[in-house]
Amino acid sequence: MSDRRPPRPNARHRGARDDAGLSEAPAELAEPIPTDPALIGDSADFAAATPAEEAVSITAPAPQLGSQAARGAAVTLAAQGGKVLVQVVSVVVLARLLSPHDYGLIAMVLAIIGVGELFRDFGLSSAAIQATTVTRGQRDNLFWVNAGIGAVLCVLVFLGAGLIAAAFGQPDLVPIAHALSLTFLINGLGTQYRADLVRRLRFSSVATADITAPAVALLIAIGGALLGWGYWALVAQQLSQALVLLIVLIIAAGWIPRLPRRGESISGFVRFGWNMLASQLVAYIANNVDNVLVGVRFGTVSLGLYSRAFQLLMTPLNQVRIPLTTVALPIFSRLKDERDRFADWLCRGQLALGYTIVAGLALVAGAAEPLTAILLGSQWMEAAPILRLFAIAGIFQILAFVGYWVYVSRALTGDLLRYSLVSAAIKIVCIAIGSFGGVLGVAIAYAVAPAISWPISLWWLSRRTSIPTARLYAGAARILALATLAAGAAGGATWLCEPLGSLIQVAASIVAALAIYALAALLIPPVRRDIGGVLAAARMIRKR
Repeated sequence: MSDRRPPRPNARHRGARDDAGLSEAPAELAEPIPTDPALIGDSADFAAATPAEEAVSITAPAPQLGSQAARGAAVTLAAQGGKVLVQVVSVVVLARLLSPHDYGLIAMVLAIIGVGELFRDFGLSSAAIQATTVTRGQRDNLFWVNAGIGAVLCVLVFLGAGLIAAAFGQPDLVPIAHALSLTFLINGLGTQYRADLVRRLRFSSVATADITAPAVALLIAIGGALLGWGYWALVAQQLSQALVLLIVLIIAAGWIPRLPRRGESISGFVRFGWNMLASQLVAYIANNVDNVLVGVRFGTVSLGLYSRAFQLLMTPLNQVRIPLTTVALPIFSRLKDERDRFADWLCRGQLALGYTIVAGLALVAGAAEPLTAILLGSQWMEAAPILRLFAIAGIFQILAFVGYWVYVSRALTGDLLRYSLVSAAIKIVCIAIGSFGGVLGVAIAYAVAPAISWPISLWWLSRRTSIPTARLYAGAARILALATLAAGAAGGATWLCEPLGSLIQVAASIVAALAIYALAALLIPPVRRDIGGVLAAARMIRKR
């Protein structure tokens, strides 16, 4: 394959994943051009002293930001809709073919694998995306660094499989860890291909990869489950998804790496990536301490129930949040020096998330029981209260996610690390206390922790940089008030329609929740303005 030149800045760019700039695992998020040498080193390190024609650069004139954001959001939302659909089908179908014990075993290994995935990326994909220029030599060097890290982690996990099994007291984890260790090598090879496509705003290409890989993997998993493979069907799903994703990314990117070149410095990338890695590592440990604690203290069946509820809700939520961020962050990076426009887009982003994703989460919180019965089956009903609590946690996580956009777009990765340490400490303490109440206590703690951390996040940011704090708090207050009312209305409708069956319950809860938002739009002017702005953004996306 030949090494293709990137499109010119005025060309129509397509292709990346993450959250709509119209209004969050984390390795492929777009980052800002470095502005604070104290935090991430001299930005000159990101531009090599090589001929200009070999550098990859993306900059868009300010007037084009709206249209680029709309195009990117349209492609991304369509792709994520497909990806979420695949995820939901996976949960619904495989939950009926496999047992909680099977899912518990895989969840134990993936909790360990996920930590290694952060080291495998090392924040270098983020560094490559945000840099002003990336030469071919730098791109090649970054490829080999990520591939090398992936290979080392593959060997370490393979050799440490016995320790993983001993930690959980499950001998079956040894062959599972051996097999899943290959994901490090495969993902390491694909890291810079994805970063390159995101950098060039190739939204459609990344979207194609992100839909094709899980869809193929799901078919393989279903086939394996029907053949009686048990948990090996889930192992096959993980490996096939990584491999298909790599193949599609290579074909879409259209280049092959050359040998490493000493003259191409990537020290600036490494400095930037280190802060990102540290922040993501802290966040990952905090986000997975509940899985480890449930697995160790309560066994594979309890962890299977817990992880099913998590995958039914939080995994699709992350798949929507993170890809939309890939669209949002390049936009915020370009607006970081325009205070008023930055503030306006940030508030718009919060409202778009609040009146769409948060509204959906409120519905889930109110109708958790019938949704669990429909999607997982009656044998999984113990997961219903856990699902409700995850929905509540997701609401506060979404509200806090706009703060992440600010940290990264303004190159405040050092501050992000320090805040991540505080947030992680809050979460770990909550979960440790909640674990005395069993699995449900852990889920309650998981919901309480972001409710405590979210207001701290905005306060923390306001001390470091200029943000529209009052507008963000006010917008969040309206979002939360409506979500609470909608969840209550959905819950009441579910209770009233209980004799009519799960499908009628869900339909009634949807109508009740929509009625709350409709009444609020009619009676409360600020809410009417909020919803009008979100609908205007949706119309702009639809026209692209």
